[in-house]
Amino acid sequence: MPLNALNHYTIRPADLEATRGFYAEVLGLPVGYRPPLGFPGYWLYCGEVPTVHLIGPREGEAGLPERVRQPTGLFDHIAFSCTGLAEMKQRLAARGVAYTERVIPRDRQTQLFLYDPDGIAVELNFPPTETVAAGQPG
Repeated sequence: MPLNALNHYTIRPADLEATRGFYAEVLGLPVGYRPPLGFPGYWLYCGEVPTVHLIGPREGEAGLPERVRQPTGLFDHIAFSCTGLAEMKQRLAARGVAYTERVIPRDRQTQLFLYDPDGIAVELNFPPTETVAAGQPG
């Protein structure tokens, strides 16, 4: 039984609306259909796949330990394949979102690294053709 693709990852954010805003407005992932699950949340889509799930508080969780806001341990980051490097850099600058940029030496792919409102690292990978187009040395 082989694994075929990443289906989704789920975040239990400290601020549901701020995290929705980051993924929808900053990264451009559209909010889409989410079944009526009986607790607040959002599904954000990458293409046709609801890749990022955000879940709010669920009934019966009051009084549980604050495990959801502790460090993520070995979880380091999530990465997306992207297009539109120049547009993304403009979008991040317009919203005051700090990022680090790296160009991979061998294939000239550009990577942008940033953090969501809960401190989860997000890596955005752009093809080498956009590195040259964005004014990076060839």
